[in-house]
Amino acid sequence: MNRREKILALSVGTVVGLLVVVVGVRSLLLAPLKEIDKRLAVVREKIAKIQTDRRAYFAAEDRLKGITLRTFADTVDQASAKSGEMLTQQILAAGLEESDFARLPLGPRKLRGASEIGWNVQGDGPLTNVVNLLFLLNVSPWLHRTENLVVATGDKPGEVRVRFHYLTLVTDPAPEVTRTNLVFTLNLESPERHLINSIVSRDILRPYIKRPPAVAQPGQPAALPSKPGVPPGPETFRVVSLSEWQGQPEIHIRDLSAQKTVRYRPGDELIGGLIVMVDYRPMPLPGNSLLQSYSRLILKIGNDYWAVERGRTLAEKRRLSESDLPTQLLAHKP
Repeated sequence: MNRREKILALSVGTVVGLLVVVVGVRSLLLAPLKEIDKRLAVVREKIAKIQTDRRAYFAAEDRLKGITLRTFADTVDQASAKSGEMLTQQILAAGLEESDFARLPLGPRKLRGASEIGWNVQGDGPLTNVVNLLFLLNVSPWLHRTENLVVATGDKPGEVRVRFHYLTLVTDPAPEVTRTNLVFTLNLESPERHLINSIVSRDILRPYIKRPPAVAQPGQPAALPSKPGVPPGPETFRVVSLSEWQGQPEIHIRDLSAQKTVRYRPGDELIGGLIVMVDYRPMPLPGNSLLQSYSRLILKIGNDYWAVERGRTLAEKRRLSESDLPTQLLAHKP
């Protein structure tokens, strides 16, 4: 091997040695860095999970505080006393007798994060007032649930017996909140209450009573059956609905001869008269004072006002005396 070959071999060996050294040094330096990167990824994943859990915790805490604000109190005894007082107030507000209703405490039943308490309520009263009570309890602002509802015939004529459980929760442990006085946003005069008047008008628990023959009102001729070729009379038009839509009353009249239903509003003309309003006052049903009527159509014919109960024909209208007129019409009566 000559001198040139020796130099070349030495150069190649030096380069190879340097490469080996570089690879070795790189391995020694990069291996810990890769391990550090893996640990950082694990730590970042744990931090992200902790942050997600933290957000979920605060969201759950806010929701729990919102629920606690709708509970009666922070302790079982206080919540039981306040819910019982509220039940008594709503029984009276519904027009029922407090002495006719029994209230037995239920619970407490331990749940996860709360205790369930409530009342077993049972009593008798007119169906109208029982529906009032159930409506008021359903729209009460406190956290509650009504279950096991049973309605049956009562011991007295015209009354029903109702039984149900009114349940609420007491959060345990209760978070610190600043309580405010909860108020009802709806009452018995709200349109939402009128939407369930059909429960009362149907009165499915009432024994069958044969309807008495129609009697012509003074000054009103008796309805005659329609004949071929004769225009339909008021007996062929039946008031089938007096509902409300978006706060405005709607009158649906069924034409029995043409078998079609037409919608009217206050201010429209109808069979020689003017539709004045829909009266939603609870009043004794004409012909049967044991039942209540909760809606009627009021027509103005000439200077007189006439009422037609829901479910009856225009031939069964009755003249209203001044004492029967709503206050809105009394103000405009000459």
